[in-house]
Amino acid sequence: MNPKRLMNTMKKGLLSPQCRAPAVIALDLESVLTPEIWQAVARQTGIRRLSLTTRDRTDYPCLMRQRIRTCRKHGLTLARLRQMVRGMSPLPGAVKFLRWAQSHALAVIVSDTFHELAGPLVAKLGRPLVICNWLETDADGYIRGFQLRDARGKEQAIRTFKKLGFRVAAVGDSHNDLDMLAAADVGILFRPCAAIARNRNDFGIVRSYAGLKKALRTFADAPG
Repeated sequence: MNPKRLMNTMKKGLLSPQCRAPAVIALDLESVLTPEIWQAVARQTGIRRLSLTTRDRTDYPCLMRQRIRTCRKHGLTLARLRQMVRGMSPLPGAVKFLRWAQSHALAVIVSDTFHELAGPLVAKLGRPLVICNWLETDADGYIRGFQLRDARGKEQAIRTFKKLGFRVAAVGDSHNDLDMLAAADVGILFRPCAAIARNRNDFGIVRSYAGLKKALRTFADAPG
């Protein structure tokens, strides 16, 4: 089959099981592989306002601007935030699950977090490929702004993988993951809150890594 015809066939999803397009498993970071970073910071500092996540506020840029103002008000520089993140660990079972995913597909983390903030925690996952955003700091080390990869960054990442000919399964837990899940060939909600689970039952819902592996096994063509 010539390359052009192969690409057209992949786009139409007509490849046989013996000639399937390669698989990508796109995973959200927080609440899927790690605890919520800002909630951990809120617990350590006692600043309740920092505990809000995209489960509480659907407008992510607005949420981040609020976090930046709160951090400056309470003297939380990026270096201090990273120190707190350095003390965090992945969710129990996350590293083992990620290794399983990496052994059966191209496993990629697609997140709204920031390289500069999440780096110490990502290192504990084995430094997988992470597609996320960037922070800007001032001369005093405070976060002064942020650069989003794209206004619809998660969804756009999935569409880019599909345009390159990959089959994509996406796993997320929150409001800001829904467009990503809808754009994927397979969308899975992992331990979503009750409201999301109730309103978006069009996606598969799993609540354990064992269940997640079972849901992904056929998609990734994994033997076990």
